[in-house]
Amino acid sequence: MQRPDHLLLVDDDRPLLGLLSDYLQAAGYRVSQATQAHEMRRVLAQQAVDLIVLDLMLPGEDGLALCRELRSRDVPQIPVLMLSARGDEADRVLGLEMGADDYLAKPFATRELLARIRSVLRRTRALPPNLQRLQEARRLAFEGWILDTTARHLLDADGALVTLTGGEYRLLRVLMDHAQRVLTRDQLLNLTQGRDADPFDRSIDLLVSRLRRRLRDDSREPRLIKTVRNEGYVFSADVRPAEDT
Repeated sequence: MQRPDHLLLVDDDRPLLGLLSDYLQAAGYRVSQATQAHEMRRVLAQQAVDLIVLDLMLPGEDGLALCRELRSRDVPQIPVLMLSARGDEADRVLGLEMGADDYLAKPFATRELLARIRSVLRRTRALPPNLQRLQEARRLAFEGWILDTTARHLLDADGALVTLTGGEYRLLRVLMDHAQRVLTRDQLLNLTQGRDADPFDRSIDLLVSRLRRRLRDDSREPRLIKTVRNEGYVFSADVRPAEDT
């Protein structure tokens, strides 16, 4: 019998924690709770967790700092769905740049939270089978480049530093994690920003163009990020942990 997915809810609002726990348990999940950072760390040290629902505004250490800590841990990454009573775009973007997989503004319907949880888990499990090994590596190599996944910057073949914006890093990491696989614009937008594209959304195309310039990849005849007509983009380089090079 397959074990239920284990969710860790981190929020200092105890009544909300109780309500969400009851709802998610009724939906078939195993649920643990934490109201502060040290409680979250204790659960993670003792149990395997499949997804963390993390409130942005916590006493002491806030959710952004905890998300950044989770992303710097030398363990396979646990998907994070961030919650916040501050729903403006700047907070959402900052949360995603700190490594959150999705962002939901309070107040929200419990059905929407459940749908987001299912979506994040589904996306995580759709990743290629060698992704865990790549996620565990602090440095990834491709075509003479090294991506430092802790500092979130690139080193070229001469060791020169190339700084990436948060959006450029997320896009490059998604492309590298799915190397040799065609990803549609909708998939790229969903994996990098946790949202679907509208018919006129060209943000991924603009981000690909910027990333190509960082990689010195000729946009007319790209070698690394290739355009697949009427489909999307494919990262054509072989990606491996830098320690293997």
